[in-house]
Amino acid sequence: MTQYAPTPIRFDARFDVCAVGNAIVDVLAPCDDAFLAAQKLTPGSMQLVDANQSAALYDAMAAGIEASGGSAGNTVAGVGSFGGRAAYVGKVADDTLGGVFTHDIRAAGVAFDSPILTGGAEQGLGTGRCLINVTPDGQRTMCTFLGAANQLSADDIDAEVIGASAIVYLEGYLFDPAPARAAFEAAAAAAHAAGRKVAITLSDTFVVARWRAELLAFIAASADIVLANEAELAALFEIEDFDAAASRLASMTEVAAITRGAEGSVLLSGDERVEVAAFPLDKVIDTTGAGDQYAAGVLLGLARGLSLKDAGTLGSLAASEVIAHWGPRPMVSLEALAKEAGLALTPA
Repeated sequence: MTQYAPTPIRFDARFDVCAVGNAIVDVLAPCDDAFLAAQKLTPGSMQLVDANQSAALYDAMAAGIEASGGSAGNTVAGVGSFGGRAAYVGKVADDTLGGVFTHDIRAAGVAFDSPILTGGAEQGLGTGRCLINVTPDGQRTMCTFLGAANQLSADDIDAEVIGASAIVYLEGYLFDPAPARAAFEAAAAAAHAAGRKVAITLSDTFVVARWRAELLAFIAASADIVLANEAELAALFEIEDFDAAASRLASMTEVAAITRGAEGSVLLSGDERVEVAAFPLDKVIDTTGAGDQYAAGVLLGLARGLSLKDAGTLGSLAASEVIAHWGPRPMVSLEALAKEAGLALTPA
């Protein structure tokens, strides 16, 4: 059986992971199924909304919390919590939420120097926000107003930062707006030109449904590492047989990491297949950010040369921490948790 040969730590890399994504502030609130039905929302889905729809839903939601989010932003915050070196590329406006996002991501130890969209709020392009309604079982239903995040373009890609990152992580949500997709392509090209690895997350089944052909083409041409959940994997290949779909994905990329909820995750590379159990948890509070934090552990592990098993275990640990509380980012040090659990953060 072919074994995954981990890449040695790249001492020439300034960052373990640089993420490119939609800079979003999350607004999280509890709800019941009746609320979702009244708002005509599909449970567990993510849909894009305009400024007016976002405002109306915000007014209807219960009291909740606001926290800097965005899928890729959450992931690099997790990398920082593990003690990793991370950078982020995303677009915010010069408004209050933009200031909140910038402060939060830098406080997480992440380098963030993307140009701010000036005058965005006046143009109806304020900092993006994701309205997340969470049912008692912890499932989240998301409505996202991209705002300024939608204005990310290829001009915002700093080839020097990309080239200084062991892994460049691309958020699948960027396939929706055309200018951001151009940024996505530019980042991938810059990463490969510098001999770095490109990772992508499929992000959401609705993203896969909208851009299936384009995602498959991108994965085949440019992705070294692909992260997805079970439903996204099935949507990508339009088959329900998990093993068959996982094998197809593994044949297209160097590493595939697929989450299966309470059943843990599966990581594949070549003929190697590793199953990682989910960490036990007394109660799931909010699944927002679970996949993002899993990605943080996996990507940090791969960037530092850990085995598939060890990288997947870090991902499982990070996911268990974030679903035990409200909000998409770690509330305690993932580095400390890993050490308490006896998990390696660097190769033996």
